[in-house]
Amino acid sequence: MREANREPVSVTVDGHPLQVPEYATVAAALVLAGGIRGTRLSANGEPRTMVCGMGVCQECRVTVDGRAHVLACQTVCRDGMTIETGAV
Repeated sequence: MREANREPVSVTVDGHPLQVPEYATVAAALVLAGGIRGTRLSANGEPRTMVCGMGVCQECRVTVDGRAHVLACQTVCRDGMTIETGAV
């Protein structure tokens, strides 16, 4: 069984390296990154962001390792992951 003291993992958010706790969601990583205005842009160019935190609203869609429309609130970070919000 793993200990409560987990090692951080390295991810890249919109080109910026970030250390996050092991098993953190991508949504949590975006919060930890600070300065992220949203997870994507709406059709009229306004930033959108997480609302429900459980995958129902789908407002937290990001691109992870080149795969678009990944739900940030349902995806666990792994070492070396690249996250692009599109709301930069």
